[in-house]
Amino acid sequence: MSTPPPQLQQEPPTPEQVRKRELNRLKAKERQRQWLSKQAESQQTASTSNVNGKRPMVWTPAGPPRVERDGAKAVSQQAQAPKPLPRDTRLIGKYIEYDLSKMVNRKGGFLLEDGQEVDEEVRRKERQREHERMRQNVEPPVLLGASDTQPICCECASIHIDSTFQRVFGCLVCNKCKDEKPEKYSLLTKTECKEDYLLTDPELRDHELLPHLLKANPHSSTWNNMMLFLRFQVEEYAFKVKWGSSEALDAEFGKRVAYKKVARQKKFDKSLQELRKRTKESIWQQRRDEEHVHEYGVIEKTGAGGEGVQRCMSCGFEVEVEEM
Repeated sequence: MSTPPPQLQQEPPTPEQVRKRELNRLKAKERQRQWLSKQAESQQTASTSNVNGKRPMVWTPAGPPRVERDGAKAVSQQAQAPKPLPRDTRLIGKYIEYDLSKMVNRKGGFLLEDGQEVDEEVRRKERQREHERMRQNVEPPVLLGASDTQPICCECASIHIDSTFQRVFGCLVCNKCKDEKPEKYSLLTKTECKEDYLLTDPELRDHELLPHLLKANPHSSTWNNMMLFLRFQVEEYAFKVKWGSSEALDAEFGKRVAYKKVARQKKFDKSLQELRKRTKESIWQQRRDEEHVHEYGVIEKTGAGGEGVQRCMSCGFEVEVEEM
């Protein structure tokens, strides 16, 4: 007698498998319905054709009934309706999770915080800096005349000059020459002009003396705009007008370096002297605090004539005394 094979236990289908089966069944029924409707139309056309093989003239209604039209219109409107907003990720169950560290108490809008006044001042400064830059960045007019009136590059005679250099510095140079000669057309900051060429702040702020380009400060938008100067204009003013030559500038630079060195040494000596003075005072005060004052006790008589000894209660120092 043979043993029957063991029956395999089938696992129940997953929800995804059930959904796919149902979807395939509906698609198959839809294809079958379309195929049957096409077959019925072809048979009706073949049976109702006239002698010439054409369809007879029949009356066709203007459209489906009103109820069907309204239903189709409602379905199309529902399909074209905007989709609902996405669910808020902060929504967990029936409550919203807020970050209390970022919430600000407005006190009903009646009380102003100190930080709001600061923000208003910050925005005012930002608008002021932006207005200064916009006023400087006005584009020059375009000349559409003869070629002899067209501005050209002072290095290569090209007509494609940099409008910013022409507008701010009055320098006619193209972008190619500007990039090829950085020792002449590079831009210097105000700090570099003050440290390398020993120019003062009033001289650098005089736009007629040294024109400068305003840029947004990279450290903070509320700080003063960054001032950029053209290198050859700065060198021309420093070497020819203020100091006379590059040798005179180097001599003045060396003199200031020596003066700073002497001043630094004087400051160091003064701080060292004050440190020594404080050290001496602390040692003297420490010795004064440590000075011992004897506190004598009662007189111990040692003789019949009124002689005795008085002893310090803390250190034991003895003093001979005589009572009169």
